[in-house]
Amino acid sequence: MSFKRKFALITLSAALAVYTIAGAWLATRAQQPSNDPGAQLRIFESVLQHIQSDYVDEPNMEKVRAGALRGLAYGLDPYSTYLTAEQVNDYRGGQKQDRAGIGAELSQFASFHYVVAPIKGSPADQAGVRAGDIIEYIDAKATRDISLYDARQLLNGASGSEVKLRILRSNSRPLTLTVRRGTFRAPASEARMEAGKIGILRINSLDNGEAADARARLQELIKQGAQKIVVDLRSVAGGEIQEGVSVANLFINDGAIAKTIGREQKVLKTFNADAKLATFSGPVVVLIDNGTAGAAEVVASAFIERKRGDVVGEKSFGSGAEQELFTLRDGDGLLLTTVKWASAGGKSFLGEDRAHSGIEPTVIVKRPDSVDTSNLEDSQGNEEAPPAKPSASPETTPKPQPEDLQLKKALELLRDKPVQRPA
Repeated sequence: MSFKRKFALITLSAALAVYTIAGAWLATRAQQPSNDPGAQLRIFESVLQHIQSDYVDEPNMEKVRAGALRGLAYGLDPYSTYLTAEQVNDYRGGQKQDRAGIGAELSQFASFHYVVAPIKGSPADQAGVRAGDIIEYIDAKATRDISLYDARQLLNGASGSEVKLRILRSNSRPLTLTVRRGTFRAPASEARMEAGKIGILRINSLDNGEAADARARLQELIKQGAQKIVVDLRSVAGGEIQEGVSVANLFINDGAIAKTIGREQKVLKTFNADAKLATFSGPVVVLIDNGTAGAAEVVASAFIERKRGDVVGEKSFGSGAEQELFTLRDGDGLLLTTVKWASAGGKSFLGEDRAHSGIEPTVIVKRPDSVDTSNLEDSQGNEEAPPAKPSASPETTPKPQPEDLQLKKALELLRDKPVQRPA
């Protein structure tokens, strides 16, 4: 069964379920606004009454309750979730010292877990996991409809242990990759010179402290005579909002750079540029792609809205949110998104759906290997994971690297620009 067909079946099933339930209480909804909490509670009470009175077996109400709470959180965004009491304790205690991960930023797409970008040099990156991959199974566990939090728990484990991932990849048959868990750190920013006194600043992470490293690499380029800069933010996902602000501030010397937005679009905090930290005033072009997310989107959006320079590439993924844990009386809890990251103009990077998430570049240039999720294939479509077969390493058959069209376009744009920054 093709991935497209599977997605259609999932969507159709969900729609039928919604319409079936809707038919039972259509009259009630006609008399109440859809967002009226009282009306929604009465609907849930009616559903629970039917379950208790009409279900063929004696229902396990604890399971019913947990399932309902998971469904409620699932209807919000990929990062809001229901946690069991055990998960609440783990969350409060932080990640266990004896557990390690695979090093990939995840989100959800069509109810499956989507790799926004693997961290460069991480176990996932070394095993051949790519941006745009969909993880269909983690070992023998199907990922469809489980939360991101649950998936991360499955991916984490003892350092040195292995986890098998069944991957759906665009224009490829399903494959199984074995990833050895371990500790890792994204490599530092990289810098090099190109012809025409153009410096390339490649940023690999925007975790805490990485903006200072990017600043040091930028200063090295300036000392080498760079008069124009390309800032490469492709496949940089996650990170901290302040690190993104600090990188943007290297090139923008005044005004707002980003905001955090709360309920009812209330601005919680505005991040402004500090003129003393601005380092480079010459022409700059930023590169982004589908794997650009979170703090990197802070940088890209600031360049666009402040008209500081072109942003070249593909639409970014769209993320950047903060969650707060609300505990329930039985010890379980809801992890809810309470803050979204936004551009200086107030546009949230994480939208209400995929179409409204992310940042559109000012100059669109697609790569030959860009991800097309519409033709991902799953040849079996089984509910149980197929037996894992040893997979040849993706590196065993090296292919010539395609020309970097996005970088090529950035260099063309910069060569046409005068050295002085336009007023």
